[in-house]
Parts: sequence; structure tokens; C-alpha cells
Amino acid sequence: MAPNIGSKVILDRSGLDRLIADLRGRGYRVIGPVLADSAVIYDEIQSAADLPAGCRDDSEAGTYRLDQTGEPWLFGYTLGVQGWKRHLYPPRQRLFRAERGERGFRLLDDQEVEAPLALLGVRACELAAIQVLDGVFDHEGFTEPGYLRRRQNAFIVAVECGHAAATCFCASADTGPAVGQGYDLRLNEIAGQGNWLFVAEAGSEKGLAVLAELPSRPASPDQIAAAAAQPQQAASQQSRQLKDDAARVLAVSTESPYWDKVAERCLTCGNCTMVCPTCFCTSVEDVTDLAGDIAERWRRWDSCFTLDYSYIHGGNVRSKAASRYRQWITHKLATWHHQFGRSGCVGCGRCIAWCPVGIDITAEVRALADAERGR
Repeated sequence: MAPNIGSKVILDRSGLDRLIADLRGRGYRVIGPVLADSAVIYDEIQSAADLPAGCRDDSEAGTYRLDQTGEPWLFGYTLGVQGWKRHLYPPRQRLFRAERGERGFRLLDDQEVEAPLALLGVRACELAAIQVLDGVFDHEGFTEPGYLRRRQNAFIVAVECGHAAATCFCASADTGPAVGQGYDLRLNEIAGQGNWLFVAEAGSEKGLAVLAELPSRPASPDQIAAAAAQPQQAASQQSRQLKDDAARVLAVSTESPYWDKVAERCLTCGNCTMVCPTCFCTSVEDVTDLAGDIAERWRRWDSCFTLDYSYIHGGNVRSKAASRYRQWITHKLATWHHQFGRSGCVGCGRCIAWCPVGIDITAEVRALADAERGR
């Protein structure tokens, strides 16, 4: 019997391969987790053989390590080093290209036609991050056409977490570990008798059309229960929590002397913003060829931690490390609510793991709250 939206079926490993092949056959460029430089990243895949079988990541403040478990889980890791933002909103994008002619410069229409993206392995917090970016790049009549084009054409295969890394705090951010709305297919990888299976569920008509093409069978009550228990287990493993009143704490702490204590440790390297799945700061640069006949304008990722980012005529607005860290965390957790109607943090914990000195965003909010109370 053909599956319906919301009905749960079982795919085996060959079914996952068929899924990837089917998406590629439909013209999608399939992006999924792969191994590179002893880390999990998101890059193009051809089949399930490209996935990081048996890998599990271990992260703490300032620490990331990838281990081999000896068990062939394909999605046993927690998160890729960077989120899906780099595919939906690439780090470097050409805005226009112009060529000098007899009557001056003319714009060239040579933009490449991009294949639609199929994102395989999107976790709950990452799906929430994509939805945060949706609100940023389509807000009050202001849109980012490149992002919206990639996003609207994307096919999302979400995978629920079965365990949490030590840096995860999505449960307190209310973004996971259970996958919410917005996916086309949702998978839970569960252990079978001598093999690993996937409990699959369509979340859209587009996902249902793909699922109907795959070899599947109805999931049993035990298999459905095993899948449902996974995000609950992952939530129970999370020890870090983001305070419910983080926005209020930051709003009343702009002049707190505690910012100087943070600055004593912060290197202003911008690692946190580069791995954050929702940061969107960019700068624009114009370049020409040596002859001056070709002019291009490029947009590239930038960071509010760089000294030049807040430069205006006459000087830098945030010349001290304390003010730059305060700007980042206050925007992320407080003023983002005013600007976009929700928090800019999804609790993925990447900023904690990839900070060279182990600064912990959840700990800093607690410390500011303690300072406010005079402790």
C-alpha cells in the first residue's frame, strides 16, 4: 500500500541508496554528510557509500573530535562542522559582472544555472536555523533572491538525533531534538536484526511523491516506538541550558563590567560567527581585471568580530573586544527578537565547540544573570 503524509514506513540501506539515486534522477544536487580532514562536513554525495559510517563526534568547549565506533550507523554523528547555510547562502557570491564596451560598461548576463539542492541529514536545530534564515532573507518586503531561489527549490531530508553532543542545548532553545515542521522526508535510523533500518515519513506532497517510488513496508509499532524514543533520549543527555530570560538579561546588562572579563579571553577570531548556522553578516568588494575591462562585485561572509566591520567615516564603532562580543551575543539572543520575531540561536552548540578558548554562550548568559543579581 502506498504511504500517505504522516504514515511511517521502513526503508533499508538499499532504500536509502534508492532515495539518493531518485533525487539525483530528478535533477537535484544531493548534499549530505561526508568525512573530510577528520571532521564531518556537508558536501555533494553520489550514494550512501559516501556517508560517514561508524563515525561519532565528541565535542566540548573548544574541542571537537571524531571517533570510529565500530558500528555502521550512517548518521551516528551529531552535527557537521558548518551548517547548511554555506549551500543556501554561499560564502562568496558574485553580484554582477560588467564589461567595458565602446559606450561604457554593460552588465553581462552570465550567471550559471544552479541545480536544485536536496539536503540529506538535516537535524532539528539545523532545520530551525534554515527557518530563521527564511525570516532574515524574506523580511518586510526585503528579499535576498539567491537564497530564496535555492531555498524554494530545495528538498529537505531531515534525520532525528538519537544522542546529543556535550555542546548541544537545542532542548532549552525549543528547536529540537525532535524535528518540527518544514521537511519533505524525515528519517530515524534504528537498529534492526543484524542491520540498520530507517523509519521514514513524508512531510510534504513533494516528499510523498519521492517516498512512493522507494521500496518500503509499513513500520511496526515497536519500530515506531524506537524512532519516537530517539529525540527524547537526546534531550535527556543535554546538560547545557540557555536561560529562558536570556533576552531580558542581555537587555539590562549592556553596561555590565562582566563584558571586560569575556574580552580577556575572546580572541575576536570570528570562529563562532563562521560556524553559526544563522549569522548572516557580509561585506561587498569590487574587483577589476588588470586591463580594467572587466568589473565585478562580490559579496562574501564577514563577521561582526572583525575590526573593520563596524568602521564608519571617522573611526570604528566597536573598537574593543568587549563591545564586539556584546554586540554578537546581544543581537543573537535579544535584539533578534525585535528584528525578526524570534531568537537567532538554535542551540546547536557549534560556537562553543569551535571557540579556540572555549567561551560558552550559555555560561556567559548565566554569568551575566548572576552579575545582575549581585552575586
